[in-house]
Amino acid sequence: MTVSRRAVLAAVAGGAVAGGAAGCAPQQTVGPGSAAGPTVHQATATPAPTADTASTATATAPADRTASATETAAAAEAAAVPPAAPVTREQVLLRFGELAPEGWGFDAPGVVGALPTAEPAIALTFDACGGPDGSGYDEALLDFLRAHRVPATLFLNARWLDANPGPFGELAADPLFEIGNHGTLHRPLSVSGRSAYGIPGTRDAGEVFDEVAGNRDRLTGLLGHPPRFFRAGTAYYDDVAARIVTALGARIAGFTVNGDGGATFTADQVNETVAGAGPGSIVLCHMNHPGGGTALGVAAAVPQLLDAGGHFVRLSDLVR
Repeated sequence: MTVSRRAVLAAVAGGAVAGGAAGCAPQQTVGPGSAAGPTVHQATATPAPTADTASTATATAPADRTASATETAAAAEAAAVPPAAPVTREQVLLRFGELAPEGWGFDAPGVVGALPTAEPAIALTFDACGGPDGSGYDEALLDFLRAHRVPATLFLNARWLDANPGPFGELAADPLFEIGNHGTLHRPLSVSGRSAYGIPGTRDAGEVFDEVAGNRDRLTGLLGHPPRFFRAGTAYYDDVAARIVTALGARIAGFTVNGDGGATFTADQVNETVAGAGPGSIVLCHMNHPGGGTALGVAAAVPQLLDAGGHFVRLSDLVR
């Protein structure tokens, strides 16, 4: 990244720049990516809150109370039970292999499309899709988030990991960020071979397993624990594929605001779209196109959201 780009980012964050508005799919006006203007996608979900305090965000915990003897005994018994064995590919094929999908899109069963809060909390999420045109690293964007202590959830594809072992290690070691699974080959999740934005989807339940579990297992080895959240390439799912993700123990991260149109928006468009995020929004942007408008747009939008009383969280801060 050039010195001048860093200087522009610093100026935007400091309010000195006031101009403009206040590779990876998806790319359409109702989803996370388009050459058309900025858009907001509203999704519905009913995730349960949690209390993870590793980020700079704040969360409201339930009132303290004294556990009963029965509850204490039950908790001790549960803790003594070894964790269940991971679901295997064969088990997925047996359970889901003959099911026919009934839906296709962003709002499949189990997709978390918004934060479970009425507070002005906003989750910034950034995808790194990998592949020949998607393995860049937007250092300016991540430097801005670090400098201003803005937590985020980063969805990393296996191909991006191959190309960026150094940046991955730095990101994984930074408690400001949490790492999510963005799939093995960045494929839409289908059990019938459906495509999205010209990207072929998985063709059956076994390939859904491979797309999710392949990168999950790799990240587990690198992180020491499985990633909690999964987002498919293009964010498209059919209902059967979404059920497979849930059976594999992950939460599916959807989105409320399509922040950078699949890394196609200008900085002004990103600014306008991200600055319009409301309470409980999950914002989808990208961190793998350093030449795009995402870094400058996010740097312009974040101070506006803070000035409006908002604060930023990682997904795990509010989604169990």
